[in-house]
Amino acid sequence: MSSQVLEIQGETELLYANLELPANNKIRSYAIFAHCFTCHSNLRVVRDISRNLTSSGIGVLRFDFTGLGKSDGEFSDTNFSSNVGDILAVYNFMEKNYKAPELLIGHSLGGTAILMAATKLPKIKALVTIGSPAEPSHVRHLFNTALPAIEASGEAEVNIGGRPFKIKKQFLEDIENTDLLSTIKDIKKPYLILHSPQDTIVGIENAAKLYSNAFHPKSFVSLDGADHLLSNKNDAIYVANIIATWMSKYFPPEDKLIPLSTEGEQVVAHLDLDNDFTTQIFTPNHHLTADEPKSFGGQNLGPSPYELLNAGLGACTVMTIKLYAERKGWDLKEVFVYLTYDKKHADELNIETEEVGKIDHISKKIKFHGDLNDEQKTKLIQIASKCPVHKTLQNKVIIETSEIV
Repeated sequence: MSSQVLEIQGETELLYANLELPANNKIRSYAIFAHCFTCHSNLRVVRDISRNLTSSGIGVLRFDFTGLGKSDGEFSDTNFSSNVGDILAVYNFMEKNYKAPELLIGHSLGGTAILMAATKLPKIKALVTIGSPAEPSHVRHLFNTALPAIEASGEAEVNIGGRPFKIKKQFLEDIENTDLLSTIKDIKKPYLILHSPQDTIVGIENAAKLYSNAFHPKSFVSLDGADHLLSNKNDAIYVANIIATWMSKYFPPEDKLIPLSTEGEQVVAHLDLDNDFTTQIFTPNHHLTADEPKSFGGQNLGPSPYELLNAGLGACTVMTIKLYAERKGWDLKEVFVYLTYDKKHADELNIETEEVGKIDHISKKIKFHGDLNDEQKTKLIQIASKCPVHKTLQNKVIIETSEIV
């Protein structure tokens, strides 16, 4: 993934934005991500979902609404309608400078805003909301105690999420005058609703109202066990994976992905230093995630590098055994290869060597299923040591490291 910092003219002020792009430079489509009420675009849930969507070929623009995060302006001068206006401004910027986004994603009130914006954006192909209220007026309860003061003087300072915000009477009037449920009946675009039954900020009944008022094709996925902000990174990754799988129905992937550079690389590995050790790996046609275990400081969201090394050896071994058994016409039904990597001293391995210290060691144990005699099994064990990856690991390998400028 690569990231570009952008400044976009919003409805009234300059907006701060990050455009996250796939590491392999192959973009299937662009999406806009709208954050939650009084939040910002660098909130971990926004960042994690956006960056993980890039591994599916989606370029995601996440931005700060006016008066929030790094965007200009005063929050007290904004309202729900101005949030919708900011989304439209961001969309117009993307359409003019890159390509018209086809997917809108919104978290909490940001989801409510993208639904309203979608009514004015005919090129949008699909919508996703995460823990979103069915009506903008849902946020009114956050400052119930300040309502008398707002009514009396036109404004009041309220505490939301431990931070002070000034709320003006025009904000309350705006959310009360917005009827979203009637509006979404006219959207008629593929719509994915993601919501946790344990969401104590925006209750699950909001998802039910959104679902019942939306037209098909519509989908609902329960984020069981997640909190409103998806503060557990695994929940955010799960959401990104669900969105990527769901949208493949409406955004078919390209037949072939392209590498990071043009020199014919077979594999691209990408790590954003904000993402601990979680690494995205691309081949010309596939994608997977690598990581380190939590005991090593990772998130354990994928195999470790040595697990991937063993995986390559194991895959090559079973494929080679299959080809040999089929050529011989032997009754091999299944084969399992169990691999373990560690370091051992030469005396533990009963070998003589001039090397000092421990030696890299891979244990490869094989189990056959099928009607095979002992002679056939012995031969297949020998063949297992002749697979190409096994030979590569036992040969002297030259690895050249250089910088792409």
